[in-house]
Amino acid sequence: MLLGLADPEHVQAGFHEGLRELGYVDGQNILVEYRSAVGQIDRLTDLAADLVRRKVDSIIADGTAATQAAKRATAEIPIVMARVGDPVRTGLIDTLARPGGNLTGVSSATADLGGKLLDLIREVRPPMTRVAILAHATDPFAQPFVEQIQSAASRANVRIQRVVVQRAEEFDSALAAMVKEWASGVVVQPILANKRAADLTLKHRLPSITTGVGLKTFPELGGLMSYGANPEEFYRRAAMYVDKILKGSRPADLPVEQPTKFELVINLKTAKALGLTIPPTLRLRADRLVE
Repeated sequence: MLLGLADPEHVQAGFHEGLRELGYVDGQNILVEYRSAVGQIDRLTDLAADLVRRKVDSIIADGTAATQAAKRATAEIPIVMARVGDPVRTGLIDTLARPGGNLTGVSSATADLGGKLLDLIREVRPPMTRVAILAHATDPFAQPFVEQIQSAASRANVRIQRVVVQRAEEFDSALAAMVKEWASGVVVQPILANKRAADLTLKHRLPSITTGVGLKTFPELGGLMSYGANPEEFYRRAAMYVDKILKGSRPADLPVEQPTKFELVINLKTAKALGLTIPPTLRLRADRLVE
C-alpha cells in the first residue's frame, strides 16, 4: 500500500514502473492501492491506521509526514520510505546503515541540500542579502530543512525570513509578507512546491527554488529552479525494497539509500517574466532548461 500527501499520479507511475522491471504486475501477482491525504497532514494518522487494520504486507510511505504516521501506526508491518528528507534527525531510523525496527527505504538528502539551494538562488539576483523560506507549519521535516539553510546563511552573511503556512490558501499572504520584508528570493520546502506556489512566486516577482516534486520538477510547474535527485527514481528504488521484503528480507537489515546524482532545472520563461538574466555559467551547469 502507498501512503502519502501527493496526487496519486505523481507517485504511482514511477513505483509501478519499478515493479514491472522486477516482474510484478498490479492486479496479477501484486495488489497496490494508494491512500492520499491530499495535502492534509492531519489525515495521515487515520489513513495509516486503516492500512494496519487491513493487515497489508507492506506500507510505502511517501515523504516524512507519511512515514512518521505509518511508524506510529505499526511496529510490525514493514515500512518502505520514499523521498524522506532526513530520517535520522527526524527520529524515524537509528542510522542509514542500520535503520532498526520496521523501516527502511530511500532518503532524499533534502536537508543537506539547503546550503546548495541558497547558493543557487543567490546567483540569479546578486547581491541577494535577504532570502525567505516558505515552510510547512506541521511537517516534521520543516525544522531540519530550515536549520540547514539558516546555517548556510549565517556563513554567507544572508538574512533569513522564515514564513510558515499550513494550507495553500495561505500562500498569497505569505509571499506578500516576504515582499514587504524585502526578500529578494524564496526557498520553498518540497512539500509546498506545487503549482499554486509556482504561480504565486511569479505573481509576487520572487525568484524561487526547491528540490524536485512529484514526477514534475518545480520549474516544470512554473517555478524558477529546482535542484535535487530525480523524483521518479525514489519510487523505482522503493519498488526494489518491496521486492526484497516480499522475498523475506527484514527492513532492519536493509540499509537506507541516498541519491548520488542531482539535477539542476531552470525555467527560462519564468526567469524572463521576472526580468532575470540567468548567468551563462549557471545555464551551462543546468541539466535541463525549461523554455
